[in-house]
This record gives sequence, C-alpha cells and structure tokens, in this order.
Amino acid sequence: MQAIIVGSGAGGATVAKELSNKGVDVVLIEKGPAIDAKDASKYYSNIDSEVKILRTFCLGGTTTVSAGNGVRALEKELRGLGIDLSDEFEDAERELVVRTLPDSHFGEGTKRIMVAAENLGFDVKKMPKFIDPAKCTPCGKCASGCPNDAKWSALEFVKAAEKNGAKILTDMPVDDIIVEDGEVAGVRSKDKVISADIVVLSAGALETPRLLKKQGLPTTPHIMFVDTFTTIGGALEGIKLNKEVTMNALITFEDFILSPHFSNQLVKRMEARGVKVSSEDVLGIMVKIKDEEVGEVDGDVKKVVTNRDAVLLSEGATIAGSILKKAGADPSTFVSTPVRGAHPGGTARIGEAVDKNLATEVDGLYVADASVLPASPGAPPILTIVALAKYVSKIILTRS
Repeated sequence: MQAIIVGSGAGGATVAKELSNKGVDVVLIEKGPAIDAKDASKYYSNIDSEVKILRTFCLGGTTTVSAGNGVRALEKELRGLGIDLSDEFEDAERELVVRTLPDSHFGEGTKRIMVAAENLGFDVKKMPKFIDPAKCTPCGKCASGCPNDAKWSALEFVKAAEKNGAKILTDMPVDDIIVEDGEVAGVRSKDKVISADIVVLSAGALETPRLLKKQGLPTTPHIMFVDTFTTIGGALEGIKLNKEVTMNALITFEDFILSPHFSNQLVKRMEARGVKVSSEDVLGIMVKIKDEEVGEVDGDVKKVVTNRDAVLLSEGATIAGSILKKAGADPSTFVSTPVRGAHPGGTARIGEAVDKNLATEVDGLYVADASVLPASPGAPPILTIVALAKYVSKIILTRS
C-alpha cells in the first residue's frame, strides 16, 4: 500500500507515523517549509476577517505555536455519530505525555487568577499539558515556538514517520487530487504527479475543503467555527504573566472557558488609552467561546461574530473582569484584544462530507483534520485531532 498524507499538523503527522509504523509506504507532503520549532512564529499565515483566523504554514503546522493544552473535546458528540475514541484518547495522552505541570511551573499571575476565581466561587483546574516540565523553563513563548523543545508538537511524529521510512516533502503545495474511475490515484503539485492507493487530507479546515471541492465532492463551505476568543487584561505592576506558561489553568462554563493569557495587544490597547505599562505589568484572561457555525470558506474566507457569540464573549469578559479585579488588577485600565480564532473547523464535517470512517465518496480518499469536527469544541482541539487520526489510521490499515 502507498499512502500520501497532505499536511503535517496534528492529523497528518499522526497518520504518517501510524501508517509508516506498520510498513505502509508513506509520502507526507507539507505546503510550508521545514523549520526549527523555536522559529515557528515566523510562519504565521493569518486570515483577516471580522474574526481574525490564526494559522501557520510549516512542518508541524499550528501545533508548533500551540499553548500545549491536552484536553479531550467533543467525546460525546463523536460518540453520537458512532465514533468511540476512548482507546485513541488514551493512546494519545500516553504518547504526548499529557499531565498537569508541577507547582514550580505556575507563576504569580496564574496563581493570583486561580485563587481569585476560587474565592469568587468558580471551579478552577490546572490545565492538562503536553509539556515536559524537566525541559520547560517558563518564558511565555509557547505560542511563538518553544525554544527548549519542551512542548510536544507534530514535528515529533514527523520525525518518527521519517525514521520509519516515510518520505517528507516540504515547500510543496498540493493543487489537486487525482481520481480515476471513482478511486483515488494520487495528487498533483504544479507539474508533478505523485501516485498512491490512499490519500489522507490533513491540510486544515481552510485548505482541505478547497481540494475536495475541486473533485466535486461535498463539503460544508458555509459552516465554520474557530473557537472565537478575546483576552481581557488590566495593569498589575511587576506581575510578569508574560513570562509564564500560558493558559496553565482552566475555568470551564457551559459555552466558554477562561484561562490565564497574556497578549502584547493588551499593552498596545492600554497605551492607546494613555495607560503606560510594560509587558511585565499586565494580567490577562482569555475568553474562548463555542462560537456559532457561521463562516465561509467558499471563495474568500469569512468569519463573523454573531449576536449569540457577542453575548457569550460579553458574559465571559464580565466574569474575567471580576476575577482580574479580585486578583489585584486595576479596573480603570481594563482593555480587551480584538476577536480572533485559532481553531477553524467543521468545513468538511462528519455525516456530510465524510462518513463515520472519515472516508469521502472517492474510494481511498480520507480526511483527518479539524475539517471533520461536528461542532465547535470551545476548547483546544489538538488531542481530539490526534485521536481521530489514530482512529482513521486503524481503518486504513484494515485495507492492507
């Protein structure tokens, strides 16, 4: 069996590792370049819209700029579609070594937020992380690319696949899928054709539907969620949240989560209001919601804030503000960042673009990325995507 995987993020790298480990002839194709993890922030390729969508094009995909959060998401929803990922989640948590960090890796800012939230009656937990505390020197650079390789990224699975004999091709955008007599036959990149019996699309929720549409295959182009978020912050001299492990605590509500988070945009917003602060003087909390599935990937990519989304963001911001005030931040300095989204998904969802085996209508063509997710997780989706990739890998291996 010969397999091509398009995209090297959480989904693609996992499939490449799983298949190559069983002797499948694998070619992993990545649109972006090979990079050092510490340089990942140079490869952002964001989409400007009402909600700005964050993404990267590089080997390892957006896992290289993730916060290292390892939470299970959408278990119930996937089970309702006939997909039980219990075993795959356990495997993923073991391989990524998901755990909470020791107290030594919690800075003063996060501690203040946790205590304040608990005093206000909220349930606060440590965030599960795929970060090695032995390698981690808290520096606040999780979302820029870890300088110490302390955080798991898909680069680890790419390297494992390459060790298994997989061929890794970078700087190579895939332009089309080749289909012959209803069966997948390979992919085309400019004037180069690569043949295969199996093709797995893991190019991300903005790119995968484009490739499916070229073959006349169904997608869900008018549905997209991004886990819309904003960060609320205020001045607290010398707190140094900007040097901490980001999102190291979790406060969960029905339709949104709160988590300690620093953004340089908070500093800029405060300065624009005449508040003079340095990056070390800002305490912030992210509000991340389960946004409505209103978006567009057919043509220009568009994502808006619906009335419901605005209500959830406002509710979360109010609670975040009360926590920040309790933690000692100055309410007169409170600002928020523009709305952004870092988890686009749902654009080729299960039950509409793919079946419960993540298979398309073309024999041998599968999808293993956030495109297939049935709903907004409102939480970091990497662990769920890895579990889904393990799941589809088992299905593909039954064909051999």
